[in-house]
Amino acid sequence: MKHVILHADGMADHPRKELGGRTPLEAASTPHLDRLAQGGEFGLLAAAPENVRQGNGLLGTAILGYDPKKYYQGPGPLEAASLGVAIGEHDVVYRCTMVTLRADAHSMSKGGLNEIKKLGPHMVMDDATAGLISTEEAREVIEVINEQLGSEMIQFYQGLGHRHLMVWVGGKSRAVCTDPQLLVGRPIADVLPAGDGADFLWKLMDASFQILRDHPLNEERSGAGKKPANCLWLWGQGKALLWPSLSERLKMSGVVVSPNDVHRGLGIMAGLEAVDGARLAGADLRTQAAVALEELKKKDFAYIHVKLPDEVVYGEDVAAKVKGIEAVDRELVGPLFEGLAKLGTYRIVAVCDSGNVHHGQAAEGPGFFAYRDSAAAPSVEAARRFIEADARASVVPPRDATKFVVRLFAKGT
Repeated sequence: MKHVILHADGMADHPRKELGGRTPLEAASTPHLDRLAQGGEFGLLAAAPENVRQGNGLLGTAILGYDPKKYYQGPGPLEAASLGVAIGEHDVVYRCTMVTLRADAHSMSKGGLNEIKKLGPHMVMDDATAGLISTEEAREVIEVINEQLGSEMIQFYQGLGHRHLMVWVGGKSRAVCTDPQLLVGRPIADVLPAGDGADFLWKLMDASFQILRDHPLNEERSGAGKKPANCLWLWGQGKALLWPSLSERLKMSGVVVSPNDVHRGLGIMAGLEAVDGARLAGADLRTQAAVALEELKKKDFAYIHVKLPDEVVYGEDVAAKVKGIEAVDRELVGPLFEGLAKLGTYRIVAVCDSGNVHHGQAAEGPGFFAYRDSAAAPSVEAARRFIEADARASVVPPRDATKFVVRLFAKGT
């Protein structure tokens, strides 16, 4: 029997007026995901425990069977695992996001950013992706930042696009830092790092602003009508904990199939093999499905993470999100089900969460799931769809995400 967790990251959403009050999932045609919801157990995931820090990778940590209160430290350490960045026991990894800051209306009337001397009052988070800066352009930014701010204590590491890392050797991890996606359109004065170590973080962020505000790359981007990467925003921090091996715990062989560094790092932390990033870099959805099926010929378990492109997730075109969801269903989920049937019996759980915010607003609720055991008699709910409203209407009580991976491997049903 094969065992699969399919994580549809960022597809849940809130109703959009552009779609007549429907969510993108409701507006999309998703026959394969709907078939999964119709033929198995379907409902909401239980809410995350209180006092757990939020961030990318939280649901992935839980769905792989790890208590987020104990093991989830933020996205930084997970990305470090994927990128192969060596982290000492007392080191702290911060996610280092390239963002675009702008002056508020008051300062714009007095010269804009040119008149602002320090990071703080009268500045607004304009874009939390620096205009979806390319990896190639970001490399130039990280290089100049390392040259001017790097030291034996601080090092910056390049990731993909606007997402990068900073390692603070022997650093502090308890500062309160905020995901920049939650701040788009808002003043930053009251959401700069606070608490233990915050002064040092603020100085680094302010120094990055001073270096980047007039950097030739940003002048070129602004001249081309693109958002400048004029500040590095530090958040998502944590230390690298040692996770017990999922493969050893369940006595199985497993693999993570994801081009995303956070979720690839999740699999590595859990003791799974990780598909070489080169096999998935720039790959289409059909290729990701084919790679997963090829791996499942040799292994018992696959954690497959799929996320819509950044330009769809963070863009303004809601119709593009609908098309993106339809592409995932058609080009990844459909071929995956077809291939699994050829491999024999299987168990699969698909989980879906918002994974993102839209202008500071996330989808309601903790996400939802559909579980199917191909060896069991299907429960047929022909009218049910893989959508937020039907998950909320399910009579199945909310399920603890941390229990699914054990259930996948339990004997019987």
